[in-house]
Amino acid sequence: MHRWVVFIALAPALFAQAAPKRVEFEVASIKPSPPTGVQRVDIGVHIDGAQVRCTALSLREYIRMAYQVKDFQVQGPEWLTSDRFDIAAKLPEGGRRDQVREMVQSLLEDRFHIKVHHEQKEFPVYALIVGKGGLKIKETAPPPPAAGTTAVNVAASGAQQGVVINLGDGAVFSFGDDKIQGTRLTMTNTADLLARFVDRPVVDLTDLKGRYDFTLPLSPEDYRAMRIRSAISAGITLPPQALRLLDESSGDSLYAAIDKLGLKLEARKQPLDVLVVDHMDRTPSEN
Repeated sequence: MHRWVVFIALAPALFAQAAPKRVEFEVASIKPSPPTGVQRVDIGVHIDGAQVRCTALSLREYIRMAYQVKDFQVQGPEWLTSDRFDIAAKLPEGGRRDQVREMVQSLLEDRFHIKVHHEQKEFPVYALIVGKGGLKIKETAPPPPAAGTTAVNVAASGAQQGVVINLGDGAVFSFGDDKIQGTRLTMTNTADLLARFVDRPVVDLTDLKGRYDFTLPLSPEDYRAMRIRSAISAGITLPPQALRLLDESSGDSLYAAIDKLGLKLEARKQPLDVLVVDHMDRTPSEN
């Protein structure tokens, strides 16, 4: 339960009517990630100038980044979650940060020979919606511009005490000490992160465009169950005695805390896009 996975999303590229020209890194090195420590895991993406570094991301996370889908929308072999790689790459001259997603997609095609197709599938989901009494939290003011830095960091660090996820631009999510805290999170961020801790995908249907700060206090039983579910989402195999602890959680403290924000998780079914991995090499071709 000490390993955690962060949903990593980079800014989407703009598409024109004509097929866009394929973009690629100037150079890229892919290596298996070294074993993580027992007590701590650090995962993330760092972009500084033309240099791009991705650390300890699973193949599933690279696919999510490249194709702009969520975890539950990726269908493929189990090792997509367990196999992790480090990527060190350089943007081409004139390359933009908002093209990194497309460059990762090109890299997966060239080095892992990935082939995919899209399908529609109906999922049981939780819809994140505004409650009947209206939203009870206010938008967070943007932070002052950071002087002297243009680097982009999107990273997660996890330990036995909890996890902290830095989504960049001042947005931070933390899970520890029997509570969830969000700083400058969009509702889409919040839905994606909550999905790691509940029993079905969470879809943002609030239509809210701002960023928000909030705290969700949890009962010890619900906090423990959410840690177990996050470990399962990360692809970690847990012993039966750990899975039995899920039965001790009602989830009531999470729903009550969300309700106090003027939000609601509503169970429903919804058709969503699925990215099916038809083929992918487990080992990349040589650097």
